[in-house]
Amino acid sequence: MNDFLTAIGLVMILEGIPYFAVPEQMRRMVIHVAELPDGFLRKTGLVLMCAGLLLVYWVRG
Repeated sequence: MNDFLTAIGLVMILEGIPYFAVPEQMRRMVIHVAELPDGFLRKTGLVLMCAGLLLVYWVRG
């Protein structure tokens, strides 16, 4: 459970850095992403999840 909470905390830190550092650009990027087709977002999410799974398997394996 400690590893899980640590991972969540690290994700929150990494996700928050761009919003803190360049909020104007992040606002534009969020608007742009909201306009992308659902299919593209799903494929991108699937690729990112698979890459994350492989990274965790590689590091923990």
